[in-house]
Amino acid sequence: MDILPIDQSAREGRPPRVAPSTRMSFRKWMRELGWRHLVGIAVVLFAVFPLVYVLSASFNPGGTLTGSNNLFREISLENYVDLLGDPRRPYAAWFANTLIVGLTTSAGTVFLGALAAYAFSRMRFTGRRPGLLGLIIVQMFPQLLAVVAIYLLMRGISDVFPAIGLDSLIGLILVYLGGALGVNTYLMYGFFNTVPASIDEAAKLDGAGHARIFFTIILRLVAPILAVIGLISFIGTTSDFVIASVILTSPEKLTLAVGLFRYVSEETSTNYTIFAAGAVLAAIPVMALFLWLQKYIVSGLTAGAVK
Repeated sequence: MDILPIDQSAREGRPPRVAPSTRMSFRKWMRELGWRHLVGIAVVLFAVFPLVYVLSASFNPGGTLTGSNNLFREISLENYVDLLGDPRRPYAAWFANTLIVGLTTSAGTVFLGALAAYAFSRMRFTGRRPGLLGLIIVQMFPQLLAVVAIYLLMRGISDVFPAIGLDSLIGLILVYLGGALGVNTYLMYGFFNTVPASIDEAAKLDGAGHARIFFTIILRLVAPILAVIGLISFIGTTSDFVIASVILTSPEKLTLAVGLFRYVSEETSTNYTIFAAGAVLAAIPVMALFLWLQKYIVSGLTAGAVK
């Protein structure tokens, strides 16, 4: 217990006053704060356990998931060596195709979406409000409804321009760009509106046009939303399976999601530990991109759009 400094009562020979204890009892702490910590720990364990299990299975040379129940019982790089050295599985080509599609789609989505969002936010033209409304309405329909239409469209394009039709990475990138522009443009439009229009007016007084304002001023102020859109687009394209499996057919042109699935489903003796090794390697680009863009995301949440 804390003892107060000597006061008049102590000088007169009476016992000093004692300050009441401010420590919270364990029961009260559990009732007010402790249960939140327990819930947080449970959620973290629930989210981390599948990742740890897959990582443990990738180091298990047994070949089945049954032997991976004991986490990290055996540690070996045999699965990674088999994954990268088997000529029947061009994993390196799948990895390169995934990076090409993911990075190109992310860059294109950010650039085209930013151009459209700037036009909707700063310019006034005929059809502006119907265009924004159309972006919202299009996103109400599930994307799976368009798979058959996309396949027929790409097959028709293959007869005229085979380079951008079926079984081509360029065609897959174009499909991803068309499907991602709607919702991403609308998200960027809302963020562009937070940038004061007085900045554009001051730049116009100095003789700057729309292109110079957009590339030298606006893009720097909206960097946080560009980072978020780029990250979401990269994660969505690299993990997509349905559209990629419909468009890509050649083994050397597959992405990681399609290639690993076909390897597991077509082999007579499925080796899930090699699949786990491929999944671990596939997660590295996503983690690296997230860590690289994290500073932009955090700066946008803390500092705002205008600095």
